[in-house]
Amino acid sequence: MTTRHTHPCGRIILSDNLPVLKAMDAGSVDLIYIDPPFNTGRTQSRTRIRVERDEDGDRTGFQGIRYRTEVLGRSGYADTHTDYLAFLEPRLREAHRILAPNGSFFLHIDYREAHYCKVLLDDIFGRASFMNEIIWAYDYGGRSKRKWPAKHDTIFWYARDPRAYTFNFDEMDRIPYMAPGLVGKEKAARGKTPTDVWWHTIVSPTGGEKTGYPTQKPLGVLKRIVKVHSNQGDTVLDFFAGSGTTGKAAARNGRHFILVDSNAEAARVMAGRLARFAPECIGFPAKADLERLTDTQLTLAYTEHRGHHDE
Repeated sequence: MTTRHTHPCGRIILSDNLPVLKAMDAGSVDLIYIDPPFNTGRTQSRTRIRVERDEDGDRTGFQGIRYRTEVLGRSGYADTHTDYLAFLEPRLREAHRILAPNGSFFLHIDYREAHYCKVLLDDIFGRASFMNEIIWAYDYGGRSKRKWPAKHDTIFWYARDPRAYTFNFDEMDRIPYMAPGLVGKEKAARGKTPTDVWWHTIVSPTGGEKTGYPTQKPLGVLKRIVKVHSNQGDTVLDFFAGSGTTGKAAARNGRHFILVDSNAEAARVMAGRLARFAPECIGFPAKADLERLTDTQLTLAYTEHRGHHDE
């Protein structure tokens, strides 16, 4: 499979990612970001609802106003792997093979598996290729009263070649100073460049960015990675693509994208979210037909695609 710049703005592929990765050419991808299942042992789910004002409704809002809730749908997946590293390792080795000589690889993971993944990545990429452990910190949700609440994820950055890699410092967004009074008006107005700790809110449950897909990551985090670690016209790959945030960040900033996921609901969400970029849809119908299909029909389409691939 030839991948460098031969596809349209993007591809969305409904498939197990391992055979897709094995079919890709060596050195054909400029930036890889993945946010694999975190192996929490739980089912990750999200219920999409719509509320309408109703005096007899089942929900109370601001100033005691009552609302009626309508469930629009549910999505989710089982986030459990008996041998998580054995599941990841062949995929990470393929990622290393297809990464361009000046490319970067980002693994987004949580505290349960981060330490084990770091050792595995050191073995695959080499310890010298480890560039940063980025901490994405957020402040949302419940707080444990028995331990320090876990309010961060880990993002490991590895360069294919630690001596020559894409890093566009001038493309960094700037963030406010925590104590602007200490730096003067000019510097305070300009803001500062981020460190390896990124404070960024999660996707708002009520905001316009929300797709309804569980574990959706914020566009701001992916935009930062895409702009700094790739150039216009480059190819960006996410083979645990979920809601398609990587693709949206890539397309908005003039990059090509390849998104792979084995979840039929993810394919539906991505196709709708990225429709204006006219991506090529592989293994499932294009958006016009997608909207008319049920989850069962989508799953059958995926199963049929896998059968053809295995022949």
